[in-house]
Amino acid sequence: MREKEFAEYLRGRKMSDLDTRAAVGYVREFERHLGGPYEGAGVEDVKAYASHLISEGGNSEARLLALARYSNFADMRDVWIFWAAVLGGRTIYQSIRERLGQLAGDGTVEEVFGGLETPPLGSPPEAYPEATAELMRRLMELGPSVYRRALAGNHHRVPVERFLGNREKLKELGGLEAFLRWDHGRAVAELEEYAESGRVWYEQVITPEVVEWVRGNQEVLSAALRDGKLYVTKIPYAPAEYLEEKDPTMRRFYACHCPLARMAILAGGPEVPMDWCYCSAGFEKLPYDVLLGEELEVEVLESAIGGSDRCRFAITLPESKVR
Repeated sequence: MREKEFAEYLRGRKMSDLDTRAAVGYVREFERHLGGPYEGAGVEDVKAYASHLISEGGNSEARLLALARYSNFADMRDVWIFWAAVLGGRTIYQSIRERLGQLAGDGTVEEVFGGLETPPLGSPPEAYPEATAELMRRLMELGPSVYRRALAGNHHRVPVERFLGNREKLKELGGLEAFLRWDHGRAVAELEEYAESGRVWYEQVITPEVVEWVRGNQEVLSAALRDGKLYVTKIPYAPAEYLEEKDPTMRRFYACHCPLARMAILAGGPEVPMDWCYCSAGFEKLPYDVLLGEELEVEVLESAIGGSDRCRFAITLPESKVR
């Protein structure tokens, strides 16, 4: 491993010296297990190692994050995407549990989550759909007014500070439509940089074709304002593959971001109801909750889990904000 450079990379991410030494140690342990340098590992190698860690009780979040970060640092695109999928859902079940408790009380939480078996941290994406389907079965017994709101929270725990600066930009531009146009242009410019450099944008590979597709639809990575609602279309999880794919099932799979349900699309089950996608809706509306200073209502219009080849949402604005 490139130990010195990796340590500098972690310190650049504001990690403490103690946490940096631990992360370097975790990568070294994997190399000893592998019998060679991390850079020689493929997806099947890290998948097998994650399974080994689960069996040995070593599947801590800190360890898995260290391995994921080294993959990103070393520009190991496929391995990084695997780790991102494995770790992407690690907060969601617990976050839903906490939000449900805030909305409906501890008794309802126990009713829904009591005895629910979820895969251990480090499990591959195919391990999750069964638990997600069972969770949705239990949630839906509460009625949509409860479970949709419980699902539509910030379950990826994105720091709201990321979006606070947008409030000043909204004031500067003088209106929401102007802000949305600016925001979309900023997103397109960012994608252009990633397409030119060949770097992975979050978990996505960005090609010139992806950039042009996003450029042509303001709903993607921004929103379009019509009749008092913001319409948002989620960028596909694998946008380059999505644009080239003709098979309807594979297009749905490439569209879906959810690490806790997307493998059900390929496997043909278990069935996860489309209302599970209120979790994704909450992620998409979060920037606008912060921008406008209140929790907004959102509706799932289409989703890959629900049979569409795109995920699309409508966010309702208070009358005072529609201008």
